[in-house]
Amino acid sequence: MLKGKNILLGVTGGIAAYKMADVASLLVKQGADVHVVMTENATKFIPAETFQVLTKNKVYVDVFDENTDDYVNVPHISLGTSADCVLIAPATADVIGKIANGIADDMVTTTVLPARCPILIAPSMNVYMLENPIVQDNIAKLKKFGYTIIEPASGHLACGYDGKGKLPQPEVLVENVLYAAAKEKDLAGKKVLVDAGPTQEAIDPVRYITNHSSGKMGYAVARVAAMRGAEVTLVSGPTNLSTPIGVKRIDVVSAEDMYNAMVDEALDSDIIVMSAAVADFTPETVADNKIKKSGDDEGMVIPLVRTKDILKTLGTMKDSSGTFDITDDSLKMEDKKQIIVGFSMETENLLENSRKKLDSKNADMICANSLTTEGAGYQVDTNIVTMITKNEMIQLPLLSKDEVADRILDKVKQLMV
Repeated sequence: MLKGKNILLGVTGGIAAYKMADVASLLVKQGADVHVVMTENATKFIPAETFQVLTKNKVYVDVFDENTDDYVNVPHISLGTSADCVLIAPATADVIGKIANGIADDMVTTTVLPARCPILIAPSMNVYMLENPIVQDNIAKLKKFGYTIIEPASGHLACGYDGKGKLPQPEVLVENVLYAAAKEKDLAGKKVLVDAGPTQEAIDPVRYITNHSSGKMGYAVARVAAMRGAEVTLVSGPTNLSTPIGVKRIDVVSAEDMYNAMVDEALDSDIIVMSAAVADFTPETVADNKIKKSGDDEGMVIPLVRTKDILKTLGTMKDSSGTFDITDDSLKMEDKKQIIVGFSMETENLLENSRKKLDSKNADMICANSLTTEGAGYQVDTNIVTMITKNEMIQLPLLSKDEVADRILDKVKQLMV
């Protein structure tokens, strides 16, 4: 995702500096051109040579030892001005204070000042140092100036104390860089609503009916939409997935819960992507207590009733021109262009059934995939999707779910014109 991007890492003198080797390595694997600047204190925790090996770029520590005859492209200026994203991690109280007050007396602070890209600061220090009002004031000042603060994690600190102040794991830091720099912000100003995951339909206080959905496809759509600058709301059934950065998450359990949440959020959304595996049926009644078995039971019959059709409901909330056309004046929003994308998971007659779904639910696009195709469907990190609109049918190859999400959003942009 970071191919062709210049990422600048500023490593300062905290015990967590060793984690930055993994961060540099992960960024390189994402295709980034990674450059590292360090404070002298940082080199006491991890040598500069480690980063030079990992990034294949010279690491700078001393402003007066830049070793260049090019007086136009001086490294402490050119590295900052050419970066697509700057990450300062671990950021000590000392460096936070210097940057907040415009002090530039080492390679890290001198390189940050001329940067004109997103700058991410990851504080890491003793919990009481972090809570010091002077440090908190400096952090608040950085936020006011437009810097992004990556919240420290909580746990057992190297100093022996327990509390907030740990540097987040490398994967979290890299995810923040991806959010800031991986994508063009071509969906800025758009509100995107996504649903994801399974629902759970209660039988009694112990048991429920559900399905195999992992939520990965919907979370990928939400993550990529946020990276592309959209304001994203994710309505999620029960999953084990972390909320993507920049995404507002609403947790639901049942199909009824998801229906209510989606209808509540829909009117304010420009794009709706419905990838959740919502139960089509739910038990007619829910037992107040656990249903017990008896020795003479031969089986049990559970009467089921249909759940509300979320996609059809949202599709009927707008007319063919794309503006809302509903009878309740309190819900009406005139001249609101909205694109609705549904998903179709089939085991047979995939394209025929998906085309019918597109027409019957007044959707703008249906993304069809088959459980019988290897690499597609639940639980896996890849998918094979056919995007079906009123005028065309586009078969995508086997792609990661993030790549599928990108292709879907590309098509949505075309439909919005």
